[in-house]
Amino acid sequence: MANAKPPYFLGIDVGTQGLRSGIFDARGNVVALSFYSYPSYHPRPGWAEQDPMDWWKGIQDTVRRCLFEGEVRPEDVAALSVSASSCTVLPVDRFGNPKYRAIMWMDVRAFDQAERINATKNPLLRYAGGHESPEWMIPKALWLKENLPDIFVNADYIVEAQNWIMFKLTDRWVTSLNNAICKWNYCPTEGGWPVALLRDLHFEELLQKWPRELVPVGEKVGELTKRAAYELGLVPGTPVIQGGIDAYAAMVGLDVVHPQRLAMVVGPSTCHLAVSERPIFSPGIWGPYYGAVLPNLWILEGGQSSTGSVIKWFMDNFAQEECARACELGEDLFALLDRMVAQIPPGSDGLVLLDYFQGNRSPYQDPLARGALWGLSLSHTKAHVLRAIYEGTAYGTYHILKTLAQSGFEVEEMYASGAGARSRLWLQIHADVTNIPIYLTTVEEASTLGTAIYAAVGVGFYDSIPEATLKMVQISGQIYPNRENHEIYLFYYDRYVRSYFQLRDLMHEVAARTGGFPG
Repeated sequence: MANAKPPYFLGIDVGTQGLRSGIFDARGNVVALSFYSYPSYHPRPGWAEQDPMDWWKGIQDTVRRCLFEGEVRPEDVAALSVSASSCTVLPVDRFGNPKYRAIMWMDVRAFDQAERINATKNPLLRYAGGHESPEWMIPKALWLKENLPDIFVNADYIVEAQNWIMFKLTDRWVTSLNNAICKWNYCPTEGGWPVALLRDLHFEELLQKWPRELVPVGEKVGELTKRAAYELGLVPGTPVIQGGIDAYAAMVGLDVVHPQRLAMVVGPSTCHLAVSERPIFSPGIWGPYYGAVLPNLWILEGGQSSTGSVIKWFMDNFAQEECARACELGEDLFALLDRMVAQIPPGSDGLVLLDYFQGNRSPYQDPLARGALWGLSLSHTKAHVLRAIYEGTAYGTYHILKTLAQSGFEVEEMYASGAGARSRLWLQIHADVTNIPIYLTTVEEASTLGTAIYAAVGVGFYDSIPEATLKMVQISGQIYPNRENHEIYLFYYDRYVRSYFQLRDLMHEVAARTGGFPG
């Protein structure tokens, strides 16, 4: 902060477990960061909801705290932008009043609707890895129509979290081109809006409930209204620049704007994003998305539905003693757990974990898959189990990279961010399993920085996103793979892949019996 000088750029990242705001200078230095947590609700298996008013409270709280703690004058904030978790769908009236709680990205209640979309065999599905996810906009909107018809009919708009917050800031209903391409089946190379797909579903009325004005990331949406400025402690008229999906903002905040690089955004789930100069159609990989962030370039997206959330599950249920010790010593919990896990050899003495606690997103696109741990003996400890979690989630990343490679896209470098990047050992295991180096950046909150980069580009401080990332993203470290460990992991990776096919039918049978089928 000592060397930071205005102008400043404000990035707001609306995440799954909470909301983070950050103020950065033109070199990407952190001036202030603030976090606000809020709850999620799970009224039925496979469901996940949030109260959108919690997002707005979080924005007010974190922006004001950033201004105070960073000693930033409101007039020195040159622009702001917002990114949010995608596929968090919300019915609202024209004034922005929610008609129902937001249906979160991880919510898979629209499983049946997604299956009917897939049954259409519409050509647009090839841009979704060949298979529409129940997480996406159209399945969730169709679920609303069929299960909550009064709410659907009386909603003026069916939007995402990002649309709603931009309206709260500017009084304008617009849609981020990033979200529309990646999660609403909008395809610039196939005529734009998915009219034919909606016609196949007899669902054309959805087009009337979407804000149809598309604004690319890094372009101005409007200006901060007097009401919003008062609530946030900013200056009315401050430029508000279009953001998009939080993981894509993290890709920008990691400087993954060049081919052969891959962004690994590790939170409760892990998102894998890569830039390509040509369209690559790979089964189980979302995209290719043309122009979703960078003009004339394609983006490929893979993902694991549960990674950091599996580690949190372990901590909540099996690591109370370690949590208490870390708190008593004032030590980072990840550092303490890493020391415990480091005593266990690669391969976890024969344990293999499937990381499908919330289903498999890539490459199987199977929401009914479930987690598994096998190879247990009486000699295994909880340190073995945690190492197996580290390794199983790394195998999931390697599976996605191998799927991309089979389609002709080779990843040469990985760039990591998110809360999971706090575990150096977990990242080392990822590097060893994949045999690819991992690079770390100075700003751990890459999504918040990437959103601030959108703001800097939107007011013309930089001419393009690549120019801005060159100046605002700094590499802070590298993790190189251990080739000997990689050879060990090849054996266990093969068993990881084969385990799914051995267990798939059993998983589905149990899901049917226990109500695991969403609906």
